[in-house]
Amino acid sequence: MSDNATVTTVSALGNDLAGKYLTFYIGNCTYGVELVHVIEIIGIQDATSVPGVPAYIKGIINLRGRIVPVIDVRLKIGEEEKAYDERTCIIVINWQESLVGLIVDSVSEVIDFSADQLSALPEFSNVNTKKYLSSVCKTGNRLVLNLDCEKFLTDDTVSELHG
Repeated sequence: MSDNATVTTVSALGNDLAGKYLTFYIGNCTYGVELVHVIEIIGIQDATSVPGVPAYIKGIINLRGRIVPVIDVRLKIGEEEKAYDERTCIIVINWQESLVGLIVDSVSEVIDFSADQLSALPEFSNVNTKKYLSSVCKTGNRLVLNLDCEKFLTDDTVSELHG
């Protein structure tokens, strides 16, 4: 998609973002990211490759004059690569005063979770379930796995690319 891709600005949702999560899909699994981190949602764009970075970092894009690294969430969490389609989008988040783009299969909705709806992740032997997740929440007949932006973005190369 070009630079004039359709843009949804989250600031239009108001100032009270506590407890609100933007939900998105990776395959059949629903994930959430705290709305307080979300700046906007944009259509998928061609990224300029950056040599020497892991495959999940798809490169950088120019977003209205700002250079934004983009990460394919699917690849970072260990899922198989999938061709991008018309539902694939980039969730632009604010992290440590910089912008980072998260490529997701599709965006779902904003859900307001109360503190008592959020549960700690269960422990599984030999599986680090808390590597990138902060909590899990049941909404209707589905579970939402909530992404911990700090854990997800604070590692090897991601922190070197922002800024």
